[in-house]
Amino acid sequence: MGIISLLFGKKSAKPDFAELISQGAIIIDVRTAAEYKSGHIAKSKNISLQDLPQKMSSLKKEIPVITCCASGMRSASAASLLKKAGFTVHNGGGWLGLKNKL
Repeated sequence: MGIISLLFGKKSAKPDFAELISQGAIIIDVRTAAEYKSGHIAKSKNISLQDLPQKMSSLKKEIPVITCCASGMRSASAASLLKKAGFTVHNGGGWLGLKNKL
């Protein structure tokens, strides 16, 4: 693979979040409980980023996870933590944007 291909090659496709949900993926909203109460995606599970390391054991590794938060920063951190722990995970970014993709 040449340098041009590396620089301008095909970007990875974004996941189809609606399809992932239909196949059984769960959404974990990593905002605080107060943020979650102010609005969230139906059927999402609220585990704050701060609590995620301690609560990871309550999740099943065979079920794909979509993370979300307010803007995408915390969900990216959560996705990284989950991926290192062996989960199949997709960063959904901000919850409102993700909600519009479902």
